[in-house]
Amino acid sequence: MQRLLVALLAAFDAAIAAAVGLVVLLAPLTLLWTLAFGVTADWGALWPLTGTLWQFGHGVPLDIDVTADVLRATGIAPDAAAFTLSVTPLAFLVFTLLFAARSGARAARAGAWLLGALSGALTFGVIATGVALTSNLSVAQTALVPAILLPTAVYLVGAVCGAVRIAWEDGDGGFLDRVHDVVDSWGDWGPVPSAAVRGAAFALVGVTAVSALAVALMTLTRGGEVVALFQAARVDALGAGVITLGHLAYLPTIIVWAASWLAGPGFAVGVGTAVSPAGTQLGVVPGIPVLGLLPESTSMWMLIVILLPIGAGAFAGWAVRSRLVWEGTPLGTGPRAAIAGGIGVLTAVVAALAALLAGGSMGPGRLAEAGPAVLPFALALGGEVLLGAAILLLSPRHRDELAEERTDRWVAEMTASDLAIDDSTQRVPAATTWPGAPSAFETAPLGDDGGFRLPKRDPDDPLR
Repeated sequence: MQRLLVALLAAFDAAIAAAVGLVVLLAPLTLLWTLAFGVTADWGALWPLTGTLWQFGHGVPLDIDVTADVLRATGIAPDAAAFTLSVTPLAFLVFTLLFAARSGARAARAGAWLLGALSGALTFGVIATGVALTSNLSVAQTALVPAILLPTAVYLVGAVCGAVRIAWEDGDGGFLDRVHDVVDSWGDWGPVPSAAVRGAAFALVGVTAVSALAVALMTLTRGGEVVALFQAARVDALGAGVITLGHLAYLPTIIVWAASWLAGPGFAVGVGTAVSPAGTQLGVVPGIPVLGLLPESTSMWMLIVILLPIGAGAFAGWAVRSRLVWEGTPLGTGPRAAIAGGIGVLTAVVAALAALLAGGSMGPGRLAEAGPAVLPFALALGGEVLLGAAILLLSPRHRDELAEERTDRWVAEMTASDLAIDDSTQRVPAATTWPGAPSAFETAPLGDDGGFRLPKRDPDDPLR
């Protein structure tokens, strides 16, 4: 009965996650639809547009085919009528990942993490199938198989990650416990996997934080360019609202681009363009307001920004090393080097996935190449984080750290000895004592001079 309840709750969580994502799109689109076309507008296209954008937000590429009427009205060249849009607005994907991780953690605490993750992913997949079958737009087509599999995979990855994190720490009474026992049998190498994952999480949080800070600083320094591009678009309040909502959906994507810039490789905004700390080469870019944040020029001195990802790796190494000291598990050079390597590899894998989703095509012609390159970004960020983590993990142990370790070991030994004495005291049988008998733990009486006082002999006691 409990497993059935866990499965039902996980399915309910998945349904809520999908519904929230769809409503977040449907509500503003309904308002904009009403303001733009009135209550007599054709509402039949509202749901297909919502479903298509929801799929796009989960990494499904859009095949855009502009009609001839739109081409004539806007003056767009006929060769730009068909193109692919694959730079994902990651806000929807990040929301689904976090919601799925929360659901998976709840299922793990209930003791059925695998069932909960599979139930939630299956429910999300059913909803994704329904959305894919009912949201067909002639101007923005999505392939059926990716439209079903990609949203489902996003939810499954989030649920499994959240569930495994809890089940690994608390135990699941099954497969993960057996794996945990095998890892524990490795001796000094046992803490390496969990420490590497923990360190990679710290490193990714640090890189995300400094990247978001870089975006905020660029907004403060080049906000005038963004406003100028808004004004050049010559849109009314409704159009400005649509553009602003689109910018918010792309905010995590912009942070990934900023992380690639901080790591060194930078990103592209069209074929033959490059924006990196080493230099900026831009041709004609679209008049999208957020592109006003792009630096017009940079110098080689800007390469100093790669110290920020290295600092994030150092922060991860410090956090992992402090945790190991606190747990009283000092490791040798080999395990600590393996932890640093694991942190770098895991960071590189996540960076590659982020670049894959945040890059691609953003328009016709030369705009078919945009965003960070997957391999350079992954290698650069992974290497920089590895360097920072290795500095903290492989540096000689400070005397304060050694003193703290000795103190913790002494406290643990004293606590264990006190518990042993208390346990032996409790095991003394009560039948060995009688009224008036001396205690087994009493010492000889002391005299006035502080020495032991001999007991007085009874005169009636015969001498031996």
